[in-house]
Amino acid sequence: MAEKMTRRDIRDSVFKIIYESLLRDDPVEELFEMAEDIDEILVNDDVRQMVTDILAKSDELDGMISQYSKRRVFSRIAKINIAILRIAFYEILYNDKIPANAAVHEAVLLAQNYSYKEDVSFINGILGSYTRSLSGENE
Repeated sequence: MAEKMTRRDIRDSVFKIIYESLLRDDPVEELFEMAEDIDEILVNDDVRQMVTDILAKSDELDGMISQYSKRRVFSRIAKINIAILRIAFYEILYNDKIPANAAVHEAVLLAQNYSYKEDVSFINGILGSYTRSLSGENE
């Protein structure tokens, strides 16, 4: 797809595909094909790369989620929230072009659009705890 996508459009498509990957055990290429069949999910090279990277690093990202989730064990976190948190941790850890506070803000926006109201503060709390630990390391 040659269509120009904003970072937010890319993140939204990545979120939908990552979420779907948590619900199904399909190979990533099948997830891309399914997404392309649905007009609401745009797939370009950036989306493909980010989804592929996040899925490859899912164990590490899930470990970060577990480490900073003080109120819920990983198995009790809704899959929709895991998808949002995976994207945010991925962007914070692996995308130098996105400041940590921007990744947190974008995760909160995704949560406001797709999660329950109380999950927005849960997601913000986990990411806030992590970003505060980063600033503590740099002092």
